[in-house]
Amino acid sequence: MIVALIIACEVGFWVLLVAGLALRYLARMPRTGAAVLLMEPLLELILLIVTAIDLRNGAAADWKHGLAAVYIGFTVAYGHYTIKWVDGHFSHRFAGGPPPVKVGYGLARAKHEGKLWLRTVLMAVVACGLLQAAIWYVGDGGDTTSLHEWQGTALKIVSIHGVIALSYLIWQKKDPGRTAAPDKEAAPPQQQKTLS
Repeated sequence: MIVALIIACEVGFWVLLVAGLALRYLARMPRTGAAVLLMEPLLELILLIVTAIDLRNGAAADWKHGLAAVYIGFTVAYGHYTIKWVDGHFSHRFAGGPPPVKVGYGLARAKHEGKLWLRTVLMAVVACGLLQAAIWYVGDGGDTTSLHEWQGTALKIVSIHGVIALSYLIWQKKDPGRTAAPDKEAAPPQQQKTLS
């Protein structure tokens, strides 16, 4: 049931996102669109409540509860960012908005990747916090091995993403659109000697 609810929350996230943006830009109903977009956090709240009820009713804490915690952490960390990103592209495509800014090269890209990594850290903190709350709730009498494993998985994700983000700082990609440094100024053409 938890896995089905996670899938339903993911589908619901995109349905609400598309519906909210369609109302905002295509139907020219910005307030209604904003109201639909504000319903997004309710999906995670429902998932959190159902997960807690499932544990309270005696369900064994297993990988499904761990996945739910990581999903909630991901949505907390990346949900608003994803909505803003899609909103910018939707506005440009359907409402004549400015083109989305692309951060692609050099130090600017490294900073962007660093900020994304911080979001991944937030995801892990939220997920590990929820997992730890579940571990304490289950107590010593239950098997919480799977929940501990999910905590380790969240930390591995942070580590891997950290290495990737660091690589953008160490090996900064150059903008191919920029021309190389100008060559030395060409010497002025020599005047031709005329025979008189």
